[in-house]
Amino acid sequence: MLRLSKRMSELGLCSRREADEWIEKGWVLVDGKRVDTLGTKVRPDQQIEILPAARQQQADQVTILIHKPVGYVSGQPEDDYLPAAALITAETQWADDASGTRFRASHLRSLAPAGRLDIDSTGLLVMTQDGRVARQLIGADSEVDKEYLVRVTYNGLDRDVQSAFPAERLALLCHGLSLDDQPLRPAEVEWQNPEQLRFVLREGKKRQIRRMCELVGLEVVGLKRVRIGKVMLGALPAGQWRYLRADESFGDIA
Repeated sequence: MLRLSKRMSELGLCSRREADEWIEKGWVLVDGKRVDTLGTKVRPDQQIEILPAARQQQADQVTILIHKPVGYVSGQPEDDYLPAAALITAETQWADDASGTRFRASHLRSLAPAGRLDIDSTGLLVMTQDGRVARQLIGADSEVDKEYLVRVTYNGLDRDVQSAFPAERLALLCHGLSLDDQPLRPAEVEWQNPEQLRFVLREGKKRQIRRMCELVGLEVVGLKRVRIGKVMLGALPAGQWRYLRADESFGDIA
């Protein structure tokens, strides 16, 4: 037997927080019967249905894509640095946003980062009200990959780093390193140009790319995330944001 909210999250219907809210509002049916008691347990074979009111609430939730500049933190303010959410205003919405959605203050309610970017890193940051999106991007079973362009130096060399960097160390970046006493999942790492590497990862440990590079003698001097799943940063200017369009997705949501 599982808690109903946990089962709903496992099925990809919503986040556990949303599930608890819907249960309290009487928006969930189990085998055709309304359930409004938190902590109710269900069997895996029982049928769970969501009432239209919950579906509508979910449809009204937004996902926002920010081009985070250096100097902003992804989550809560820290050490006097502003959170990336402070960039989300009517004035900073990208003029070329093709979503057709206009900014409303309600879009900031319960908006949370689905993944992080270090304060010294730039690029695509996702913030969402939708628990399904958050789980898809940062859940323990996430298979959504992230692509980064990483400018590096090696032994003080900042020009034609590729020719000086040993091939066997590049191979280690692809597979064979460990962080926090845990082996890293295989990654795709290749030279984008003689001073810049392209990383594609399917996990997101704290400062992972910088720490991976340190282990093989590289120093990161610039890091930019350019893609999450099927969604590209594209021409979105630094410090501006747009809505995820209805025809876009990071991948298939179960």
